Amino acid sequence: MCLINFNFQNHSKYKLIVAANRDESYARPTSSAHFWEDEALILAGRDLLKGGTWLGITKNGRFAALTNYRDPSLPIIGRFSRGDIVQQYLTTDVEPHTFIRKLADERSLYDGFNIIVGNGDQLIHYNNILNETNVISPGTHSLSNHTLNTPWTKVVTGKKKLSDYVSTIQNSIDMDSLFDILSDRTIAEDNKLPETGVGLEMERALSPLFIKSPNYGTRSSTIVLIDRENNVTFAERVFVEGALYEEKRFNFKIE
Repeated sequence: MCLINFNFQNHSKYKLIVAANRDESYARPTSSAHFWEDEALILAGRDLLKGGTWLGITKNGRFAALTNYRDPSLPIIGRFSRGDIVQQYLTTDVEPHTFIRKLADERSLYDGFNIIVGNGDQLIHYNNILNETNVISPGTHSLSNHTLNTPWTKVVTGKKKLSDYVSTIQNSIDMDSLFDILSDRTIAEDNKLPETGVGLEMERALSPLFIKSPNYGTRSSTIVLIDRENNVTFAERVFVEGALYEEKRFNFKIE
């Protein structure tokens, strides 16, 4: 997952509004969103290579989402898959602060990551490279592959587009409008690109909200809504090399 835009506790109808893109190698085997057979409370897509996930929610309202931390100069030494972290949070009843404290103690077991954990009433962000914890305040936020609200063009653009849209909506969110935000393929100007060590051509390719390159790009877009009556709407669009392949929608009330 490479871009998570979200509005938290700042709308009259919704506690949480999430609009996120997962970017990954086209070759990595993945299953689309479903309620897992081995963990029936979890609604999420699944990485079929390592078994974890990048974003999910449970029937009892636990939510987690992950991005990688981009710095190719860092050694690849993680003993465990980062996708396990999301699954671990979703399958426990541990309070978010306690989960993050334990994760911070074990941060060297994973390659670089950002994680958001919580529910519609509380969210916490943690970055293991910076060993940084942020209690999420009400408002609109965005997370890509550095840390929370880092002013990369895609982060600034996604955050502003979501904030502008949410501020105009008093009642029900239009899912297609959120998917439209996530579909933006505009490449950032060179003078606005970050320098993360991957080279200019790759910085350009990775700069849009929606990425399409020869072997890597946006594999899925996901919308998660939790309203103030604890109704959940979860929608996912799956893409094959940039082209829409399928869309799924789920609705349930938090138990």
